[in-house]
Amino acid sequence: QVQLAESGGGLVQAGGSLRLSCALSGRTFSDRTVGWFRQAPGKEHEFVAAITWDTGTTYYRASLKGQFTIARDNAKNTLYLQMNNLQLEDTAVYYCAASNAIYPRSPQAFGSWGQGTQVTVSA
Repeated sequence: QVQLAESGGGLVQAGGSLRLSCALSGRTFSDRTVGWFRQAPGKEHEFVAAITWDTGTTYYRASLKGQFTIARDNAKNTLYLQMNNLQLEDTAVYYCAASNAIYPRSPQAFGSWGQGTQVTVSA
């Protein structure tokens, strides 16, 4: 039922930063976890980070911890992903998604998805 809409993607030089936003509409108590995935060309969806909406507990793909930061604004019903020190391998379509589960990491556990926003990192 919840609808998600990503924004903030674009073209950035290696070493640069971007902040992605995800506007949530119609979120309910059952949307317990929201998070970010990315999909590079020819690859499967890759878990990036997630946050439990009620407590704000965060968890990350291990290789991205310290580089990316996930946050949410309860009042604005908005999810954020701060991406720092972007590298070529970070190029992907980034999606936000919502899940009824607690601490999921698999794409199949997330039932609601945005349309994605392209992040392209150039040398």
